[in-house]
Amino acid sequence: MDVICQAKSGMGKTAVFVLSTLQQIDPVPGQVSALVLCHTRELAYQICHEFERFSTYLPDLKVAVFYGGVNIKVHKDLLKNECPQIVVGTPGRILALAREKNLSLKNVRHFVLDECDKMLESLDMRKDVQDIFKLTPHDKQVMMFSATLSKEIRPVCKKFMQDVISHGQYYLIRSLFFILPTFPEVFSCLNAVVSSIFTSDRVSVYVLLFICPILLNNLLMSWSGVGTGLE
Repeated sequence: MDVICQAKSGMGKTAVFVLSTLQQIDPVPGQVSALVLCHTRELAYQICHEFERFSTYLPDLKVAVFYGGVNIKVHKDLLKNECPQIVVGTPGRILALAREKNLSLKNVRHFVLDECDKMLESLDMRKDVQDIFKLTPHDKQVMMFSATLSKEIRPVCKKFMQDVISHGQYYLIRSLFFILPTFPEVFSCLNAVVSSIFTSDRVSVYVLLFICPILLNNLLMSWSGVGTGLE
């Protein structure tokens, strides 16, 4: 299922595609399974940080960020020594690495555009995105996210998609609160809940809060030196 999602800034769009990708990805060593493109290196770095934060307890998963302004040799060496399963970057640098055969996109299963309107409104950047898209498999999930989507850009977005579902901002919010004993169980529960949301006939926005007591206790101790007493 391909997705176009529009929501105001601060509504958690980044967390949506980060968690969705982590929930679905089946990482294979040496293969890029997910590609996230954005229009600035600052945003690329921020997205990479979110992937790293949410994948703390997935030691076999590797994330890397690539953007211009850095000597491309640094990025080539990184890819040669340790290929990440999730790649975040700006279109120009990603395309340069792919064209020089340093970055293989033939195994990408998840293709994400964050702030897609910014990339597709610029004709030069749109051309780079299109060229990158052609280097990825036909059978993949495409997800696009933006705070604003003009009527002119929506048809452009859909040209990248096959089975598309388009979501705007909804006002029905349902909260789900879970306390789970271990972090692996958090991901197991997340998988079940997300599956049930996307197979439901009712369209709603869910706020998912998963708490692992031991993790929470460790975090609070690191922040304040005082634990919660949860074991």
